[in-house]
Amino acid sequence: MEEPKGRKSGAQVYVVTSGKGGVGKTTTTANLGAALALKGVRVLVVDADIGLRNLDVMLGLENRVVFNLVDVVRGECKPAQAIIRSKKSSNLYLLPASQTDDKESVSLEDFRQVVDFFRKEFDFILIDSPAGIEHGFKTSVGVADEAILVTTPEVTSLRDVDKVIGLISAQQMESRLVINRFDVDMARRGDMLSVQDIQEILSIPLLGVVPKDDSIIISANYGEPVVYNPKSKAGGAFIKLAGRLLGESIPLDDWERENIWNKLTRMFKFGD
Repeated sequence: MEEPKGRKSGAQVYVVTSGKGGVGKTTTTANLGAALALKGVRVLVVDADIGLRNLDVMLGLENRVVFNLVDVVRGECKPAQAIIRSKKSSNLYLLPASQTDDKESVSLEDFRQVVDFFRKEFDFILIDSPAGIEHGFKTSVGVADEAILVTTPEVTSLRDVDKVIGLISAQQMESRLVINRFDVDMARRGDMLSVQDIQEILSIPLLGVVPKDDSIIISANYGEPVVYNPKSKAGGAFIKLAGRLLGESIPLDDWERENIWNKLTRMFKFGD
């Protein structure tokens, strides 16, 4: 990756990544983008997972894709022709990936030019990084101002995120953590790492915690971000994440905090 660059004017650009696949990067990108749009800011979500796009499906826009990121890079369309406005919000737009090309189709410099073009049009740009730490990851990180790292409370996921933290830190880029699919009951029983455990392991600022919630699956199947469901705990969590990105002072809920008694129970295995 290239040397770190100074902050540019215009949109704040975040790369949503983790290194490991299947932890909820695309779900986080779609819902965080939708939540920011609900708060009145203009948001562009970019699918950088060339060949394996899914962000369009999460937003219910798969039938409206005409052009994509690779088409923009190749000059086959104008940048504005490739973005698609959300059906639910006039503040939310998608730049889809290609399904038929490979990740090497877009170079770091190509991607930077595309992102820089859209900086002046939006307040936030969220990039859905592909899994792994190869070309697609390096390209996504190389154009971002900050990183949002997504993990689940599993040792394998934490190990992968820890490696990504090292790569991002080498670029002198700030990063914040989202803990996804957190099961409160399992954590209280000591069968899952607590929020504080994960923070101590990874040592980066916590943006927020998204609880395990079946409504995520339902919303994905319907192509509608869960933030539009007022009864969803996960949706409410994404709304809070968006608020924190906007600088709002939003404290963690009680269930997101470490309970000292629960921690002591796990440490000493009372009752065994």
